[in-house]
Amino acid sequence: MRGFWEDEELILRRLIDGWIRTEDIGRLDHYGYLYVLDRADDMIVSGGFNIWPAELETVIEDHPQVREVAVFGVPHDQWGETPMAVCTIEPGATVTEAEIITLVTDRLGSYKKPSRVEFITDPLPKSVVGKLQRKVLREPHWAGHQRRVGGA
Repeated sequence: MRGFWEDEELILRRLIDGWIRTEDIGRLDHYGYLYVLDRADDMIVSGGFNIWPAELETVIEDHPQVREVAVFGVPHDQWGETPMAVCTIEPGATVTEAEIITLVTDRLGSYKKPSRVEFITDPLPKSVVGKLQRKVLREPHWAGHQRRVGGA
């Protein structure tokens, strides 16, 4: 790969010493298997803690009334930013914000719980290849803010 189509800034940020920086975050286990965890620019930094949206999404999707979910960082006066979840549910579903917050708190700890949960019945925004577009959901919450907190 030599570059990105008509995006010099991205080329400078992502192509370094012949290596492509994908900004994917992963880990290797003791057998050498690689697990891709999330994207660096989706990381939420809340009160000094790094929170990976995919981790919360996995837990929230376990709720039987949640069809799909997106988690992203929104501004917070005290913590810099905090997780928010947008859940797609079936019309007439009875799941509550408190249920989702308790589910995350019980499984991952209080510092990772979303401060807000929004329920919708429409599908979440996705790219033409079906990738979840968290940025589309996140952007309206950051309108008017000079400084973005979080991300790598």
